[in-house]
Amino acid sequence: MLETMESQISRARTLIEHAKRIVVLTGAGISTDSGIPDFRGPSGVWTKDPEAEKLSTYEHYVNDPSVRVKAWEIRRTSPAWTAVPNDGHRSLVNLDRSGRLSLLVTQNIDGLHQAAGLNPERIVEIHGNANEHLCISCGARGPMANAVARVEAGDPDPHCEIIIDGTRCGGIIKSATISFGQSLVVEDLERSEEAAERCDLLMAIGSTLSVYPAAGVVPIAKDAGAVVIIVNGSETALDSLADVVIRGDITEALVGICSGLTMED
Repeated sequence: MLETMESQISRARTLIEHAKRIVVLTGAGISTDSGIPDFRGPSGVWTKDPEAEKLSTYEHYVNDPSVRVKAWEIRRTSPAWTAVPNDGHRSLVNLDRSGRLSLLVTQNIDGLHQAAGLNPERIVEIHGNANEHLCISCGARGPMANAVARVEAGDPDPHCEIIIDGTRCGGIIKSATISFGQSLVVEDLERSEEAAERCDLLMAIGSTLSVYPAAGVVPIAKDAGAVVIIVNGSETALDSLADVVIRGDITEALVGICSGLTMED
């Protein structure tokens, strides 16, 4: 007899209640109820338009002005600007406040975990944050909203305006995120992997678990003896490693798992 989602949530909640050092990995699926589409799901951005993946590929972005123009137009109209945290994000705040959360590693670049009230000290944004832009020449950063305002004012491919030694930098600017073809920040990856090695439970949420090295925290935790819970709308590449797999509405599952948790001593 197939296990119901309700019983899966109940089993996951029991495991969470008994855990003391939890690592959470989140992917795009946790933010879809906030109006931000995922990438690789059945209705994902890249599933519908494989060419759109070029916008997140460093080589294409740097070498093709038309790719940058399209990327800036998408940023200008992105639903992320008006997105607010949903009950799934807030459920993980409950988990943090219960005293069990060691670290949350997110593949998302939307900043919604911080906006929900999760302690920033326990967040690793493994793929960066789209709320800032950076210059690939001089490294200067600034609010993404400022760069988007320049696009709206008529500059389809804004470049760096920082003055260095009396000369305008003019370098290509991009979101402060890790594109395909770029390396992750070593310190962020090390912190994530070390937390996975020490945790007693890892919960992966809203990710297909097909993008490495971020997805690698799951087998690291499993090999170290941790319990693994996977919550996603569809099958993932690492379901076989999980002690509990919840396949269904992510927000509903997280509310059921994390609401009203007892405080950890």
